[in-house]
Amino acid sequence: MDWWTELDNWTADYLPDLRMAHDEPMGRHTSFRIGGPARRMAFPASGEQLVLLLAEAERLGARPLVIGNGTNLLCPDAGLDRLVIDTSAALNRVESAGPDTVTAEAGASLARAADFACRQGLAGLEFAHGIPGTVGGAVCMNAGAYGGEMRQVVQAVTVLFPEEGIRTLSGGDLAFGYRRSFLTDRPDAVVLRAVFRLAPGDPDEIRQQMRELMERRRASQPLDLPSAGSTFKRPKGYFAGTLIDQCGLKGLTVGGAQVSEKHAGFIVNRGGATSADVRELIRQVQARVLDATGVRLEPEVRIID
Repeated sequence: MDWWTELDNWTADYLPDLRMAHDEPMGRHTSFRIGGPARRMAFPASGEQLVLLLAEAERLGARPLVIGNGTNLLCPDAGLDRLVIDTSAALNRVESAGPDTVTAEAGASLARAADFACRQGLAGLEFAHGIPGTVGGAVCMNAGAYGGEMRQVVQAVTVLFPEEGIRTLSGGDLAFGYRRSFLTDRPDAVVLRAVFRLAPGDPDEIRQQMRELMERRRASQPLDLPSAGSTFKRPKGYFAGTLIDQCGLKGLTVGGAQVSEKHAGFIVNRGGATSADVRELIRQVQARVLDATGVRLEPEVRIID
């Protein structure tokens, strides 16, 4: 019996209220607007559903892929023969966790977490307000912008490890680095929630700083076109976008994918771009930058197979 048929039977018996989609286009769930159908996509409404579903998916060999807003993903045109679990639909609660702390579930958007903190008069998440991702992915990759990073505010994270169960890790345990953490070395681990340690501040001043950072983002980034944010990690001693621009690659196009004419660090979907278009454009940019500068660009976008 196919894994998806077994999964359908299991969910009918044990999680009858679980929302499940069949052959769901990944292009609807990624900021690139690219990707063929996932064999199954689940939308758990509670942490308990998520934990049970992951355990069964692992047992069946369904290769579960947990996503939030899909803002850093490039999915294949042919689709995914695996179970995709979307946490953004319901696992997105944000609440106070005590004095100067905020707890956010993995599927909560960073914008929502920052807005909540602002209303509570807590500063520290302003940098995250314009990052179009969710808490789970942001913690895993130590997301950052404008001088701020997750490692500056994460106090603790609750994580599900398939072989070990649920553990709570401190910020120190996560061994944050540039666009990485302990969890990037454990792709099977799933963030359930995070606690942010913040500082008292004036809500009006916090809100104003978030507005200013958002305006800087709009002025410099191609937010009007689908993309996965910065395509490449920052090479040590350089800026990827600057290197790409200096190599004259702004506007370089493969199919519907293009190196943004506004910010060379972004590859955008000009319309109808395929995963193959984006991957080929990434390859060409890497090759030309390496040839011209000797610098190897490493993708920041997560390429899913």
